[in-house]
Parts: sequence; C-alpha cells; structure tokens
Amino acid sequence: MFLGKVIGQVWATKEVPDLRGKRLLVIEALDDMKDPGAPKVTPVIAVDPVGADLGEHVMVAFGKAARVACGGDGDLAYEAAIVGIVDDVYAPDAPPSWRPGIGTGDA
Repeated sequence: MFLGKVIGQVWATKEVPDLRGKRLLVIEALDDMKDPGAPKVTPVIAVDPVGADLGEHVMVAFGKAARVACGGDGDLAYEAAIVGIVDDVYAPDAPPSWRPGIGTGDA
C-alpha cells in the first residue's frame, strides 16, 4: 500500500469486462523523502470504489487487497485500487507534500 495523489482520470471505449463500469484514476506516488529520485512505477492507474477527487491524497492497495476492496476475490484485470481518502497524516519526518493541502498548492 502507498500514499498517493490523484492527478487525473482515464477513460477507455474498449476494455476487458472486469473494467466495465469501474472508475479509473491516475495516481502519483508521494515522494519518499529519503530517496525522492528513486525510480518508481508511477503514475499508477487505480480503480476507484470510494469516489476520490482530483488533487486528493489517497491510500492505494495492490493485488488481492485491491480486488477485495472492489468486491472481487479472483483473477481480475486490475492490480491497484484506492482504498481510502486521506484526511491527514502524522509523520513528523515526512516532507510537507505528504499532508493534504500543505505544501502542495491544494486548498
């Protein structure tokens, strides 16, 4: 699981049945202050069962946890899902960008 920020949305006119009716958001991982230049698999396309908005900070799960969060349990065509919208973060040594609305230009 990781913390991220919603930076966009994806629409597809042709998709596999597992993705039909699912809202897909583009999530950028929040930087790790110890190694902000580390290569990451980001941005990530995640299924959104919780209704996150553009600019919100979110928690993203992978694998089976993501599929269970969306009501599935088996082999489905997605690997990431938003499982929570972050209200605040207490991590004293983290960069200010980790806190929603602080140091990010968000309101």
